[in-house]
Amino acid sequence: MLKKTSHFIREANFIGGAWVEADSGATISVNNPANGQLIGTVPKSGRVETRRAIQAAEEAFHSWKRTSADHRAKLLRRLHDVIMDNQDALAELLTLEQGKPLAEAKGEVGMSAAYVLWYAEEGRRVYGDIVPSPWADRRILVTKEPVGVIGAITPWNFPSSMLARKLGPALAAGCTAVAKPASQTPFSGLAWGVLVEEAGFPEGVVNIVTGSASEIGDELTENHLVRKITFTGSTEIGKLLMQKASSTVKKVSMELGGNAPFLVFDDADVDRAVEGAMIAKYRNAGQTCVCTNRFFVQEKIYDRFVEKLVDATQKLNVGPGLEEGVHQGPLIDDGAVRKVEELIADATSKGGTIATGGKRHALGGTFFEPTVITGANPQMRIMEEEIFGPVSPIFKFREEEEAVELANATSFGLACYFYTNDLGRAFRVMEGLKYGLVGVNEGIITTVEAPFGGLKESGLGKEGGRQGIEDYLDTKYVCIGGLGL
Repeated sequence: MLKKTSHFIREANFIGGAWVEADSGATISVNNPANGQLIGTVPKSGRVETRRAIQAAEEAFHSWKRTSADHRAKLLRRLHDVIMDNQDALAELLTLEQGKPLAEAKGEVGMSAAYVLWYAEEGRRVYGDIVPSPWADRRILVTKEPVGVIGAITPWNFPSSMLARKLGPALAAGCTAVAKPASQTPFSGLAWGVLVEEAGFPEGVVNIVTGSASEIGDELTENHLVRKITFTGSTEIGKLLMQKASSTVKKVSMELGGNAPFLVFDDADVDRAVEGAMIAKYRNAGQTCVCTNRFFVQEKIYDRFVEKLVDATQKLNVGPGLEEGVHQGPLIDDGAVRKVEELIADATSKGGTIATGGKRHALGGTFFEPTVITGANPQMRIMEEEIFGPVSPIFKFREEEEAVELANATSFGLACYFYTNDLGRAFRVMEGLKYGLVGVNEGIITTVEAPFGGLKESGLGKEGGRQGIEDYLDTKYVCIGGLGL
């Protein structure tokens, strides 16, 4: 372990600028998914600690909201620099607790810094309006103000960048935050406490609490001081949080589950499509909400695409993320492996054929072989359920309309991808796919400059782009009369 990595391992909550344990002294163990070894423990907190964090954020909000956009931008730029100065250490920590290859972890940390830098500038462009008045002696102003304390709940698959996408716009807007990182990967979340300390943010502006998801979530959603909940995770939990947040009519933004289709038409560049497929499917061992869940390939090129995808899949190097040359690390835990095994068993029982992979890797633990399944059909569970693992089911289709219909045959609508060299088809398919993110001849499309968010049961609101700060702002209309004009 890098010496600087241990500097970021904090086995305590970060509340009001202080590092504190849970009141009960109870802890949660955090293990390396690559070898099962204990990395450390974090507090098993509940309502009491969360309430204290919310109070600290509320107290800090009264002064933080009055700071200038320029002042907040300078602090955020400093935070960006602190992140990048420690990129290697933060990436190693991320790989230790999450398992992804170090190169991917380093990319995620870099993306985290990029979100912070983007909102350092975007916060200076929160413009209001002066509206032409229907009354000669009145003036109409529309202003934007920070919503207040926000509760941020983040997942284990991107434990750094998912928090950056929430803290960046929140802090830029003038909000304060209470964050709850996932229990599988809490150290990458707690590291943000160290980072904001070193960047010079005032006490209480950012608070981080680890522990019981239900207790912390209940306090965040029910406490009237919290004015917005932002969550990245499963649709099931997102719906529950929305219900609970309704009791105090909070703003919510939800980045939920996906079921991304990847369409390859017979006029596509097959080699380019396979290259994009490998990125869109196997990044983070398939444990991303935007990774391909279903491949739909037109019949004329089906065999050629399968052959090339199988060949590329077999060349993936599976191993611990800290080892050089590794392309795929372990799955997060044994529950994730069992889910993948269930979906593969269901697919093969319904006519699917395993072209490569299909079982736990010889390395043992939660390592799993990169897998390709041919002969996929709509009766399989993978048609509707998110795989969240390194499995590529490939469906065959004949007509363009059929492919779009199959792609849309899901309650989800986060990301989708398709490959074609026909310009007319590109526009028809793009407009026909009901997804919030569309990649045309590209397998990786997320960037800080663009809005990220899904349709249907994949969520509400946007993260990233100029749109990402809007959910952290209230719009206020002011009518000024008696001007004697």
